[in-house]
Amino acid sequence: MADPRFVPVHPPRPAQMSSAWRSLFNEHARNSVAGWSQLAFTEWHTRRNVLGTIVHIPRHPAAIERVLLGNAANYEKPRLVKRVLAPLIGRGLLSSDSELWRAQRRIVAPSFAPGAVAQLAGLIAQAAERRMATWPDRGRLDIAAAATGTTMAIIADALFSGDPRLTSGAAARNIEAALLAAGQVRITALLGFPGIRLNRTAWRGERGRRYLRETLAAIVRERGPEGGDDFLGAMIRGLHERFPSEEAMALATDNAATFYVAGHETTANALAWSIYLLAGDQAVQDRAREEVRAEIGGDPETLADRLPYLRQILDEALRLYPPAPRFEREAMADDELHGVPIARGNIVSVWPWLVHRHRKLWDDADAFDPDRFAPGHEAGRHRFQYIPFGGGPRVCVGARFAIVEALVILAHWLAARRFTLADGFAVDPLGSVTLRPRGGLVVEVSPA
Repeated sequence: MADPRFVPVHPPRPAQMSSAWRSLFNEHARNSVAGWSQLAFTEWHTRRNVLGTIVHIPRHPAAIERVLLGNAANYEKPRLVKRVLAPLIGRGLLSSDSELWRAQRRIVAPSFAPGAVAQLAGLIAQAAERRMATWPDRGRLDIAAAATGTTMAIIADALFSGDPRLTSGAAARNIEAALLAAGQVRITALLGFPGIRLNRTAWRGERGRRYLRETLAAIVRERGPEGGDDFLGAMIRGLHERFPSEEAMALATDNAATFYVAGHETTANALAWSIYLLAGDQAVQDRAREEVRAEIGGDPETLADRLPYLRQILDEALRLYPPAPRFEREAMADDELHGVPIARGNIVSVWPWLVHRHRKLWDDADAFDPDRFAPGHEAGRHRFQYIPFGGGPRVCVGARFAIVEALVILAHWLAARRFTLADGFAVDPLGSVTLRPRGGLVVEVSPA
């Protein structure tokens, strides 16, 4: 009997990976999840020489655990990556290291504590309902655009007191342009010239970056040292307590960019991919809808914790389509990863996209199966074979917020609407800084 599990789309996998030189200019350079060979999902380690820089790509969970936890102090954000991200997010939490990172982490962490996140559940539910009210009763809908608009409104309301400059169409377009460009600048960054703009994508990205930085800098300046009564205000005050005024304001802008962009982009993509997977498996969708309808009328602050099956679906979506398909570290001293020597200055590139679909770690790795995350199924699973939010000390500080946000939105949408795959629409995963559906993700919607 045929396996009924839905196998969602992924890029073709050639028998062999292109050379390091070719991969700088072919489709892999434009889409980081494309061009990976079949061997990338069966072997444990790849070593490449990219224009004189040695890059290691480990897939064994023990090697990843050493990078992210066991010897995390030895693996910092690479200087190359900092050069690429600095124009957009400066020295904010995502791109800083050592004491600067620790100081900023301590400032923002209270805003993402479980209690603080729970208090936002009602706001999240209202945003989900408002967006759904704009949908047709029946017909086609770009769920990626719907998810982006919803999470953008939520992050603006939750962290920035609903500033209208952060929910405009121009803001959405500029974020997309800036992220696509940042994911493609590694060629010039490797050559030591990250500021060179070689194509239209890069030029648009630069315009998007300027728009976002100037808008957020203006908002920070308007707030002044007292900040205000929201996340941004608390962050501004915390930075002023620890840093000189000018540096505090610069770091406030850097972190505003970090949390505004990362705070809605990654969750929007997780929502879009989750709906796509549910549209491809109606039995899973029906079971999830039954669960949410039984729970959605209760306390909104605990709704996310009362949806165990929907959480399994979200976890599986994050496995198949991790929000950040890759992240890098640079070795500060010689080390060894699962038997492979690592020299000081080598880059270690961790790819959730590869680890989450590795044949030796997951049964039928490309199939959609929420039961992988059912209670009891974690036995024998290495904790570093599933890393949608990273791991170790630098695990994403906003992970709890992202999970609650996604579950509450999915619950409200599933309770009211049915989603099916749209005939003739080709879903295409595009890896840049984040993993988004290229050109949107169209589904059919109808009353549930």
